[in-house]
Amino acid sequence: MPSTEQWLTKAWYTNSWWLVFLLPFAWLFSLVTRLRRRRLQSKYQGHTFASPVAIIGNISVGGSGKTPLIIALVKALNARGYNVGVVSRGYGGRAQNYPLDVVEGISAAQCGDEPLLIAQACSCPVVVAPDRVAAVNYLLANYCCDLILSDDGLQHYRLHRDIEIAVVDGARGLGNQHCLPAGPLRESAQRLNQVDFVLINGLPDKSVSRAVMPVLPADIDRHQIALQPSVFRHLASGKTVVASAWSEPFSVHAVAAIGNPQRFAATLEILGFDVDLVGRDDHQQLKLADLSFDDDLPIIITAKDAVKYTDAVTDKIWVLEVEITVPTEFVDRFIVAAGLVDNQFASTN
Repeated sequence: MPSTEQWLTKAWYTNSWWLVFLLPFAWLFSLVTRLRRRRLQSKYQGHTFASPVAIIGNISVGGSGKTPLIIALVKALNARGYNVGVVSRGYGGRAQNYPLDVVEGISAAQCGDEPLLIAQACSCPVVVAPDRVAAVNYLLANYCCDLILSDDGLQHYRLHRDIEIAVVDGARGLGNQHCLPAGPLRESAQRLNQVDFVLINGLPDKSVSRAVMPVLPADIDRHQIALQPSVFRHLASGKTVVASAWSEPFSVHAVAAIGNPQRFAATLEILGFDVDLVGRDDHQQLKLADLSFDDDLPIIITAKDAVKYTDAVTDKIWVLEVEITVPTEFVDRFIVAAGLVDNQFASTN
């Protein structure tokens, strides 16, 4: 039986008729968010930090690919000689004290799945705190950072930002383009006109009846990105297999507790798999019961689920690792926008 989150998400992206009764609440929500943004921006925007801060977020609920984008951008900037730090709210984690430095020994239960995934994938400091301002101050006090990336936080207006990057799910678009609770938007679609960069992750999915893409002004810096499968990792042994060299059965169970499980299934289907998808709510911790089936078919989970899986590991469980290659043009423009062009490693091409 679908959860409330899954039921609502389906309604938003198929424009169910009964959502019309929620429109008055959506209009009120939109008004409140606009007033809140103006109040907080007038109060906090301008409280700059010693290093520039770039927000990577979205205006819709659910997964859009922010975390793999952050990992790719950190690696691209590291390759050019920049020291990058990451801050996050740490959703799903609970620590005794904040800010929390995500160092070796910190679990997803403490810091959340996405910060742990970033820390494991990148050689950069990651700090989590519900108050992202405190996280940035901790990061700058303890590490040498040329630039700070905020994982999500587009709506965290207490945090001064020098650059805003909005990630849009290219497959699902903005759904019915209504704000919560009548639609999936945290802010109105017009908010995209005010950010510095819009990155479209993936191409429209024709099976989504309301995959409405935003109409952006001509001067918005827009770039196309895409998630690409890289390797399958056997959870028990750590053995990796290049995605194109998979030799196990192609009928698989796919289990995902992410914002858009259908994207995960679609990725596997492109690789030629016959997928039995089991979707769970975003950030839910998978248990052994979620990965128990009455057959011997392989079970494939996401890297985000793997970092917080603590139950028994069977030989049938594999992890699909994915990656994003960020366009060089975007990295160049981002470096200029961040004011880092004086670095000797910056591309001048």
